[in-house]
Amino acid sequence: MTQLAEHLEAWAGPSHGRQAVAETIFALARAAAELAELVAEGPLAGELGRVVGASDDGDGQKALDVRANDLFLRHLQKAPVAAVASEEMPAAVALRGAAPIAVAMDPLDGSNNIDIDAPLGTLFSLLPSERHDDPALPFTAAGDRQLAAGCVLYGPHTVLMLTMGVGVQIFTLDRRIREFRLTRADVRMPEARREYAINASNARHWPLPVRAFVEECVAGAEGPRGTDYNMRWLGCVAADAYRVLLRGGIYLYPGDARPGYGRGRLRLVYEANPIAFLMHQAGGTATDGFVPILGIAPHTLHQRVPLIFGSRDKVARVVSLHLDGVPAAGQRPLFGARGLFRS
Repeated sequence: MTQLAEHLEAWAGPSHGRQAVAETIFALARAAAELAELVAEGPLAGELGRVVGASDDGDGQKALDVRANDLFLRHLQKAPVAAVASEEMPAAVALRGAAPIAVAMDPLDGSNNIDIDAPLGTLFSLLPSERHDDPALPFTAAGDRQLAAGCVLYGPHTVLMLTMGVGVQIFTLDRRIREFRLTRADVRMPEARREYAINASNARHWPLPVRAFVEECVAGAEGPRGTDYNMRWLGCVAADAYRVLLRGGIYLYPGDARPGYGRGRLRLVYEANPIAFLMHQAGGTATDGFVPILGIAPHTLHQRVPLIFGSRDKVARVVSLHLDGVPAAGQRPLFGARGLFRS
């Protein structure tokens, strides 16, 4: 099996620009391999799920959040990276002056899963750094400017989902040598799969287009789709992204009527953008309900965005429900929504 370093070397070739991207990805992979070992220790490594600070989502910053952030920063300091933006830091930080790459990351996705031994992840996005007077500037670019992106999933085995704009490759961590090996090349997302992922506990807060789509799925074989659907929700968007890449279907985290969640929960720069890049490169797509995620230019570093991604047919159905003018959330009850039952 090809090791990640060999794959990156072959892709980069003599191009100086590509070499900088490859070096940065390799630094991120080394950090992920080290974090995988720490995650695998669980309680043996201390109270990793202990709340040590506040967070915008109200769940609190966990001890492992901080350790993961420090670990990735340490590895990125050795890479050609001018600036880093992280969910765990209020502002972007400068690293290596005139370096050509900026990295946006969520070093530990799904931290509520720490104490229950459920999936955790890392998400990252590489952007060009063309001016060096303001470390925050690279992170105002829309997602279609990404040079590369990836997700790491720490589960029974650790996988790296990676794109450099030429398809999606999946690497599996060989713990014996702390190296990632290519295990799935040129991943293409299946169509017509019968799975959707959404946090159903928020159903009463969803906007009507999302309610209508879920209604169609819940109706199953007796409904207009004529087939039963399964619902999946892992509480870790990196884990859900991996499942969707391999099995198709759709993931939805919409904006909703709860205070502070009008624009969803997930962050555009370092969560939605890398996932959207991966989905597009695997034949899927991602949207906020109206426009493609990759076309949205961030106004702030920690900007939230509704995120819907997966198979093109299912995402297109959700977009059509938004664009057709289904009333806003709260105006009509769930089973009054205009789904496939009503045309």
